[in-house]
Amino acid sequence: MSGNIAIFWPMIVQAFLTMAVYFVMFARRKSAVAAGQAKPGDFRVPAVEPATSSTAVRNIANQYELPVLFYAVCLSLYVTNGAHWLAVILAWVFAISRILHAFVHLGSNDLRLRMPAFAVGFIAVLVLWLILAFHVFNVVGALEAAGAA
Repeated sequence: MSGNIAIFWPMIVQAFLTMAVYFVMFARRKSAVAAGQAKPGDFRVPAVEPATSSTAVRNIANQYELPVLFYAVCLSLYVTNGAHWLAVILAWVFAISRILHAFVHLGSNDLRLRMPAFAVGFIAVLVLWLILAFHVFNVVGALEAAGAA
């Protein structure tokens, strides 16, 4: 059984966003070393991150928090044939919200802009999980009904 392959595109975008943030982090750390704010050895176990790279490091951590739930629900919807048009749209809403969140976090870091972007992504993932739960409930119900007949 397979679902709508379109669910993979927002996942691909999210993965590339994560890789892009790594490039930003590396560039900012390199700049911190060049500016004398840090030494290369400081990054082995960074107890204190230079101000120039701290938001990038925190944003990398963000890419492994809520997006993990996003990847899991998208894959689950795909393999259970539940990745219908609404799920794909919500997956895109999540991916776009994460791009906006990262842009603000790595830029102005204005919480008035960052929090709404996060909230939109959070709600999108929450609804995706509700869709999966509803889909699984309906599939199990249909299988039980077919077995009883």
